[in-house]
This record gives sequence, structure tokens and C-alpha cells, in this order.
Amino acid sequence: VQLQASGGGLVQAGGSLRLSCAASGRTSSSYAVGWFRQAPGKEREFVAAISWSGGTTVYADSVKGRFTISRDSANNTKYLQMNSLKPEDTAAYYCAAGVGPKLSTVRYWGQGTQVTVSS
Repeated sequence: VQLQASGGGLVQAGGSLRLSCAASGRTSSSYAVGWFRQAPGKEREFVAAISWSGGTTVYADSVKGRFTISRDSANNTKYLQMNSLKPEDTAAYYCAAGVGPKLSTVRYWGQGTQVTVSS
């Protein structure tokens, strides 16, 4: 499975960005897909995930109500709509596919895409 992430950028606090994660290769409906992020000097943390079918979503408490994860089954792409962005959301965001609660076991990683939120 190959995961291609895109959509990062620079935005002011309160603004919005949408990240995309396109999956290709031997994709499996047993995998959930989601996002992690890592800020400089901090550990990588879970952000959000969606089941392959799109029926189940889960979010980190820090992004609930501001971020929405969704899917487009036609092109095997998952999206992370990020609204009301805060400077503390600044990080490299990584797309991932795996299993377990909050993607506790990641099987595949995509490359990171940088999100920078200015105050």
C-alpha cells in the first residue's frame, strides 16, 4: 500500500486547510486510514482515523469539533478538513493505514505534509 499525502501549507490562526491521503497498491478493507502529527521536539501523536468503509471515525480530544475526517471511495482518498486552526496545530502531518483503536498498529506510512499556523 502506498499513501500519498498532500494539502499542507501556511495559514493564519482561525483559518482552514484540507489534507488529502491517496491510497494505491494492494489496499485492504481491513485497514483504517488516518492521520498523525509531530511537532518539533514532540512525539508523534494520533489525530484522527476513519474505517475503510467510512462508517466509523475517531478523533483525538484536541481536535474534536474542529477537524473532520472523510473519504471518497471513488478514488481511494481520505480527507482531513481542519477548521479553526490554532498555532498548536503546527506540525508535520502523516497519513497512515493500520488497525486497532486510534490506529494503535500502523502498517503503512505516507510522507509528511507540513502544516504551519501563524498567530
